[in-house]
Amino acid sequence: MSGSTTGAAARAGTGPGARFPLATLRQVRREVARQVLLVRGARWSFLLAVVLLGLGAYATVLVPQLMGQVVDLVTDGAAARSMGRIGAELVALALVGAAMSAGGFYLVSRLSERVIANLRQDMVSTALGLPLHQVEDAGTGDLVSRSTDDVAELSAAVTETLPTLSTSLFSVVATVVALTTLDWRFLVIPVVVAPVYHVAARTYLARAPQRYAEERAAMAERARRVLEAIRGRATVRAFSMEDRMHTEIERASWSVVRLGIRARTTMLVLNTWMLVIEFLMLALALVVGYHLVATGELTVGAVTGAVLMIIRMRGPLNMLMRVLDVVQSGYASLARVVGVITDPPVPVPDSGADAPRGHVELRDVSFSYGGGWAVRHVDLAVAPGETVAVVGASGAGKTTVAALVAGLRVPDAGEVLVDGYPVSRLSDRERIARIATISQEVHVFSGTLRQDLTLAAPEATDAELLAALDRVHAAAWFDRLPSGLDTVVGARGLQLEPVAAQQLALARILLLDPAVVVMDEATAEAGSAGAGALEAAADEVTRGRSALVVAHRLDQASRADTVLVMDGGAVVERGTHEQLLALRGTYHRLWSAWSVGRQERDADAS
Repeated sequence: MSGSTTGAAARAGTGPGARFPLATLRQVRREVARQVLLVRGARWSFLLAVVLLGLGAYATVLVPQLMGQVVDLVTDGAAARSMGRIGAELVALALVGAAMSAGGFYLVSRLSERVIANLRQDMVSTALGLPLHQVEDAGTGDLVSRSTDDVAELSAAVTETLPTLSTSLFSVVATVVALTTLDWRFLVIPVVVAPVYHVAARTYLARAPQRYAEERAAMAERARRVLEAIRGRATVRAFSMEDRMHTEIERASWSVVRLGIRARTTMLVLNTWMLVIEFLMLALALVVGYHLVATGELTVGAVTGAVLMIIRMRGPLNMLMRVLDVVQSGYASLARVVGVITDPPVPVPDSGADAPRGHVELRDVSFSYGGGWAVRHVDLAVAPGETVAVVGASGAGKTTVAALVAGLRVPDAGEVLVDGYPVSRLSDRERIARIATISQEVHVFSGTLRQDLTLAAPEATDAELLAALDRVHAAAWFDRLPSGLDTVVGARGLQLEPVAAQQLALARILLLDPAVVVMDEATAEAGSAGAGALEAAADEVTRGRSALVVAHRLDQASRADTVLVMDGGAVVERGTHEQLLALRGTYHRLWSAWSVGRQERDADAS
């Protein structure tokens, strides 16, 4: 299979702006069943919960029957002793029902929360194993929304609805059983009312799922817009795009509002159905009860108990209908969560590649994000130990070339080879041994500095960690740390300055020791103060290994073995620094403008 075919196949289902799929009902049921079976003792916990909830519901249903006996006792002038016995039975039933229901709720809630936790873990694990180009195409906002908003919505839905659903369902079943033992004609009420409930539920379910899914998708789009504005704040400010970004976020937010109101409108229609059903049920209960008393088949107390049971059943039935609102929202979130893990990535087996040499080659590579070509017909070769710099104006295609070499994107046409093998065919083990990427946006993980560094080399000794930090010239800030390698850094600890964070990332590259390093403007955050130290650290990382450098500072490009100049997604010039200056073309203009800007900054600094 050629590189072109591979790229087309990889991108077939994940076009630009695509989202992760929604799981079908069958997929959701299969995944939930699998997750339940993974919880130790889940089967017995569930069975015990069913027994407890059933007994608790039946105990509460017996209360109306005792209330009916009170009516008969009052009518017959019974002794106070009988009233006291019934009162004691009422208290006992209330306590038993509450205890049984609480035990059932606890077991079901514990089981459901464990399943949700496992779902979240599997979703994150699956997402981390997906090809990065697929995550990029789907949008990080969609993934973040599913792992945060949707999991929170699902957890809240389970917490809010499980007690209600359990109580309502078992109360309805227990009430039907109790009515059957009292007089079968009371069954006319649920038999007549049930079809009306069915029609109301079907009317609701015919509209609600799609509307809630649209609302959740709008929330994902809003999250994506906000993340883009935050992460790209420097670019937004540089190009005065604040008003445009505000408008896009406002439009996305109002879309969430509009779709949310549309989804809740279906609940208002359901409430109208509920008012009609409640009237019908009470009217039937009065008619049937009057007939049974008039014919002398039941006492007033027995009918009173039955009517009280019917009235009590109205509450559970109403709650079953009303929680459909939360259930549908929770199901929409569950379908989005399962949609990520329903098609887990298949690990790429070892290709049998030889020991890493560091040879990189792009052969007639073209790539598009869905509009025009981001890069087209690019040829590039990086020999082992050679440094190739890529320069050009913003939007020229430099970062796309770096992403293609690193395997973060799959070309639409052409081949990207590392040591003679397509990047997409290398297993994770083979790719990690060959390629590492570092950009200007680095992340400091929460934990000790030692833990942050050993992500790249878990078996590294403290001496090796300190040596890597020394090689990237990190001593200036490392020596001031209160606890050395045991200092907690990241979001929950010491916040490292941008230069220090970049040096930390470069130290991880040294510990990883790949054959090829791709540096996408890795020194762009240096500023005038940290430029020297960070550029020296970058030179240390590239020394002795193949390097593709997207150069933000042209003095870094001037030290490269080969310089590629890109414009409009194509390579327009290539050669050494001196050769390109002699051409007096695009590179010469870039160098002249950059040199003037550097002289002005130096003058201002002095």
